[in-house]
Amino acid sequence: MIAYLNGKITHKNPAFLYVECSGVGYQVNISLQTYEALEKLNEVKIFTYQHIYENGQVLYGFFSEEEKAMFIHLISVSGVGPNTARVILSYLNLDDLKSAIINGNVKALSSVKGIGAKTAQRIIIDLKEKVIKDYDDVSVVKSGSVNNTMKDEALSALMALGFPKVTVEKHINTILTKNSAITQVEDLIKEVLKMV
Repeated sequence: MIAYLNGKITHKNPAFLYVECSGVGYQVNISLQTYEALEKLNEVKIFTYQHIYENGQVLYGFFSEEEKAMFIHLISVSGVGPNTARVILSYLNLDDLKSAIINGNVKALSSVKGIGAKTAQRIIIDLKEKVIKDYDDVSVVKSGSVNNTMKDEALSALMALGFPKVTVEKHINTILTKNSAITQVEDLIKEVLKMV
């Protein structure tokens, strides 16, 4: 099992990257979360999960061990394969995902492409205790549900103004990560409008 790769990035895009280690190039599938973290890097230590299946094998890569741990939790849920787990980690950042699981937020999870309400409920039931056990920052969990509501409202308003969902969502996540003092939807929307 390949635990991590440490080497030069020779190619990258939001779906995968090539990491060269001792003259060997490895293709590593990644989430948008990992892509954003290493977008400006030329070299990387990337934690990996090697998925072996009947017709081959695939390497999945993660910028942090925490993201890798969440990926392993997700694929332990019946009906959630590695690609689905990667989509979930691309759509929700770690804090939002943990908050959704702990708070039983089916709506947040089922808003991810390919995740229906039943799968969302299964993720919550199977992972809630594991995530609570792993999660030592209770304040983020408590504020997460407030952030989710504010994010949803801001996203809806900006989409109604005609801005594309993917772009707006990325800006919202960036703003909330950098500025935890924002607590009003109006302030969040104003900040996004400065970026679009």
